[in-house]
Amino acid sequence: MTAAPAGPAFSVHDIPFSTHGSWFGVSPVLSERTRAEDLHLVSHQNGMHAVLRLVPLDAATGERAATSVEATPGLLCWTAAAGRVDLAYESTDTVRVHGEGLHLRISAAARALTPFGGTYFYRDPVDDAHVFTSYETGRRYRITVLSGTVIAVCGSQALGAADRGLTVAAGADGSWEVAVEELDAARVPFRSPATFAGVRDAARELFAGFADTVAPWRSQATPAAGLAAYVVWSATVFPAGLVTRPAVLMSKHWMDKVWSWDHCFNALALAPGCPELAWDQFSLPFDHQDDSGALPDSVTHSEVLYNFVKPPIHGWAFGHLRRRLPKPLTRAQLTEAYDRLTRWSDFWLTARRAAGAALPHYQHGNDSGWDNATTFDPGRLAVTADLTALLILQLDELARLADELGFSDDAHRRAATADDLQAALLDELWDGERFLSRPAHGGARTPSASLLDLMPIVLGDRLPAPVRDRLADRIEAHLTAFGLATEHPGSPHYEPDGYWRGPVWAPATVLVEDGLRRAGHVRLADEISARFRALCETSGFAENFDALTGEGLRDRAYTWTASSYLLLARDHARRGAEAGASVTTTVA
Repeated sequence: MTAAPAGPAFSVHDIPFSTHGSWFGVSPVLSERTRAEDLHLVSHQNGMHAVLRLVPLDAATGERAATSVEATPGLLCWTAAAGRVDLAYESTDTVRVHGEGLHLRISAAARALTPFGGTYFYRDPVDDAHVFTSYETGRRYRITVLSGTVIAVCGSQALGAADRGLTVAAGADGSWEVAVEELDAARVPFRSPATFAGVRDAARELFAGFADTVAPWRSQATPAAGLAAYVVWSATVFPAGLVTRPAVLMSKHWMDKVWSWDHCFNALALAPGCPELAWDQFSLPFDHQDDSGALPDSVTHSEVLYNFVKPPIHGWAFGHLRRRLPKPLTRAQLTEAYDRLTRWSDFWLTARRAAGAALPHYQHGNDSGWDNATTFDPGRLAVTADLTALLILQLDELARLADELGFSDDAHRRAATADDLQAALLDELWDGERFLSRPAHGGARTPSASLLDLMPIVLGDRLPAPVRDRLADRIEAHLTAFGLATEHPGSPHYEPDGYWRGPVWAPATVLVEDGLRRAGHVRLADEISARFRALCETSGFAENFDALTGEGLRDRAYTWTASSYLLLARDHARRGAEAGASVTTTVA
């Protein structure tokens, strides 16, 4: 059997080392603003918490060894002149660590232990393993020495402030190995027949299989596809706590949640190769839909937040999901989706439409997903064109679903509501040149230089030709060498690292590209796709990017960015293949 390839190399300063299904990773990134000198085991149960510090030591001096760190999807390596330490996942909650020529110190990340926080450390008399218990994660971390010897232990059973941990060194054969487990209260002593090489090779095979399934089309023309697949694969967690299904977190850095629009882009990227996982991504926020029909703002291991919502892109996403899945959804799935999308749409039509108003409103920029866009500067409670456009698409999808399921009256009603909303949108917010917004409590309409005001392009050919053509012209004015700036670079409110006030974002790119394509502006759609793909191939999969330099900003391992690259790259490859087939047929 041919060994699985090592896969793409990456920096653990940008992307955590983890595996599909695990709730922890290995990274120097401890929080949004904290990067450590050493790599840590960082868990995402009960939030993001650095639990263990992993420090290779010089065997001769006992001091921290000068090492370089290399990572590929199956293996993390510390390398020094005198030796190396290798780490690989044996399972979602267990890593094996093997060393030669170097010692390894494993210690609690926090020195302070109080009745409500910190890490307690002891040696278990049952199996002689060393155990760390973390108040922050509510879990235990068991270290089992498989070979070699423990040469130092400190802080065992200590209370208050103390260093806590152990140091492992080589045995007679010159090597050592430990297993590190994240577990609940207890489990049987650790035993495994697998060698470290076997663990490493199995980990490589798991990722290689995923990459081949999710991106079988990848080639030299899509050089970032393998790494994009790793970002999505490694950020996936198995069900636990309030996460009801296998879930692709936005990141295994500090953005370790599923927000109720981010999940749609991950679902679409996974749909062709991993249809069940894609369905889980689409469905997860709906598992927490409240009595009003609202989706939560976000879901993570130990909290579900309802203080904001997210925009109704789910009808748009559901239509694309169905087209990308390899097999049709069952009637039960279609019925479930119809019921959930109906309640979600009715939330916007009732709870978010003021008495006598035709158009719905946001209560804050956070509801739109574009948290601080300049559209919301005149007033946070705002009637905006993007919201109505997305809701129209959702109602169109509901109408199609209702017709397919035999609910003909509902189909007609939803289609009529969508048409009424579009008429009101054009009447109330279009001034002949642009879409405007206005305060939800009433007041003057105002323009902005935000790309958000141009998002009605998602309606594609549903819009009158003069409207979509004018939107396309304005969108092109936002296009920099690296993609679509979310605030026009000439605006006095433009900020290079201003979140939604300038940087390039993946979801806006995908939605605009799709809308332009359906509106007949194929050249511009192609250019936007090409520039965003090139940006990811150069700058990775950051949360967002400086629109004028292309620098990756904020969280550097963001799954909706990776998924958006996979979506655009797959579609570009498919169009190229279809064009080639057409030429071949014509010549023949």
